[in-house]
Formats: sequence, structure tokens, C-alpha cells
Amino acid sequence: MVPAFRFRLVSFSVAALLAVSLAGCTSPGNADDEPTPRPAESMAVQPGLGGAATVGKGKVSLLQKLGSNGPLRTLNVEPDGRWECIDCAGDGVTSSGALGAEQVQRLQVLLDDPRLPQETDQARQYRVTCIDALTSSLLTSVGMITTQDCPGEEQPLVAYEILLLLTQATPAEPTA
Repeated sequence: MVPAFRFRLVSFSVAALLAVSLAGCTSPGNADDEPTPRPAESMAVQPGLGGAATVGKGKVSLLQKLGSNGPLRTLNVEPDGRWECIDCAGDGVTSSGALGAEQVQRLQVLLDDPRLPQETDQARQYRVTCIDALTSSLLTSVGMITTQDCPGEEQPLVAYEILLLLTQATPAEPTA
């Protein structure tokens, strides 16, 4: 079992990495310039229930990391299906695209599923149990939902469907 202090350190690290990866950069321009929103910029973290981080309704972010030293894959998806993936394959490349109409519809149905709030880390009192496993955290409007690819770990049903949809519809999963 992972000691409580290590869990807090991992939780803090994930939160810090999330904040850094979701922070948008702006370039200088004149006052008449209208900034063009990018998916990562519009995924600003909002305070959620009980201090949990959330994103706006219909949006979702996926953070994946293999072990403690693997690259951090960050995928941000807008309600209309536009996505941006930072370091998708662990190669430092940022890519973007859009989900198909059926994928967008399915994603929105899953994000609105009334079971999703019961799958948050806070509701499940989730604790990291494996070392050097693929850890996936979904940031939704109801809170963060974390899972690990560990033998015997029970996967939250709705969140796992979202995870599968996103990983199958975007370029790659992290590589070691």
C-alpha cells in the first residue's frame, strides 16, 4: 500500500502538472486583436465541489503518465469535439484534430451520465495502488476521475468508456 504522504505528493504533482499543462500562453499584439482561443486555453481549471478541480460542462481533459518517470500526455477536448493533445506519443509533439459527429454525441452522453459524479476520486475515496502503472486522470465538470492499469483494479464504468473513446479517437497512448 502507498503511504499517505506519497499519495499526497502524487496528487499534488498531478494537480501541479495539470495546472501547468492547461495554462495558456499569449503573444503580444495590439489592443484591437481578438485572441483566437485554443483548446488548452479554454480548459481552464475551475473550482469544483469540495475543492476538486473541474473543467467546464461538456469539456474533458485526460492526463496520462506511465510510471513516475514517463512522459505526461495531456489531451483537452472541447464540447464540439475539437481536441489538442500535448506530447501524445511521448515525443514532445502537440497535435490537434476533431472527433467525428458520432464520437462527439457519445462523449456528451457519457459526460452527462448521472452515474459519473459517483465515479470521481472524491466520491470513491480513490487511492493510487500501483507503482509504475499507466495512470489516467479524466478532468470533467463533476471532478477528477483517476484509474490505473493494475491487475484487479476495478474500473469506473462511465469514466472507463470515456477513456476508451478518447484513447481510440486520438493519435497515441504514452510510450515508455
